[in-house]
Amino acid sequence: MATPELRHMLRDDDLNHEEQKQVLELAIKFHKDRFYHQPFAGPQGIAVIFDKPSTRTRSSFSIGVAELGGYPLVIDKSGSQLGRGEPVADTARVLDRMSYGVVWRTFGQDRVEEMAKYSTHPVVNALTDEFHPCQILADFQTIAEHRGGVDNLKNQTIAYLGDAANNMANSYLLGGAVAGMNVRVAGPYGYLPDPQIVADAEAIAAENGGSILVTTDPKEAVADADCVFTDTWVSMGEEAEYAIRSKPFWDYQVNADLMAQAKDDAIFQHCLPAYRGKEVTAEVIDGPQSVVWDEAGNRLHAQKALLTWLAGKARGDESLLV
Repeated sequence: MATPELRHMLRDDDLNHEEQKQVLELAIKFHKDRFYHQPFAGPQGIAVIFDKPSTRTRSSFSIGVAELGGYPLVIDKSGSQLGRGEPVADTARVLDRMSYGVVWRTFGQDRVEEMAKYSTHPVVNALTDEFHPCQILADFQTIAEHRGGVDNLKNQTIAYLGDAANNMANSYLLGGAVAGMNVRVAGPYGYLPDPQIVADAEAIAAENGGSILVTTDPKEAVADADCVFTDTWVSMGEEAEYAIRSKPFWDYQVNADLMAQAKDDAIFQHCLPAYRGKEVTAEVIDGPQSVVWDEAGNRLHAQKALLTWLAGKARGDESLLV
């Protein structure tokens, strides 16, 4: 047995290159055998908290914890004291005495960091306004499965287009840098990533043999790319402002002409929900280069792999890491 080590997954660079590789290889094993490991048999409870609406995150974590032998305690904001203003630290101390981990889809990054500060079990960021690390693991698993394995992720060129100041852009920058990829992010002026996140990604990429490019030119980002990503142009809660907020992004729509700038065998991914005719055309998302349904399904396997890996670290049980 190894020495127990409490680890959290709050942002994409909480895993280093080799650790990310371990999780992704575990994810592929879970895809082949959904009951490959059952670290929460008992069942042990995992608190899965939702401050924001969800389809894929709720389904994948609820089903995933159950398939890992555990009990998913799903808590909605409207049905918890968190939703009435209870301090995060108080909630953390209570859940820590009952559950074996916390998964939280919330707003500010400070909230998951506060939860982790008071937890003696792993805490997972299931989405914040700043990062979406679980989605990126599923996306990279999908690339690996279409490109001959996790070892082939290194030096893949990925391009993300649209709102480059959102959580997906941040996570592609950090997660892609950890993987050693060539990451390109394109968006209009006023919607580019936080310079500190770009600097962090550049430092990580330099260690792992990758590169970072931030540009306002969508064709520069997509040129000879292996995988093209986009996301909705309007974040959750801003739908009423779609007509106004979407105006800067039309040049970044992923359509057939833009996909033609990428490699002939390039694949397309979208974290969903998608709005056809806006950030992506139906021709692309429903076409032969799209792997969005594989990507969505891999949320289950990638998140099971992450929870299993974190449990293995927390218990010092190396058998759960492979």
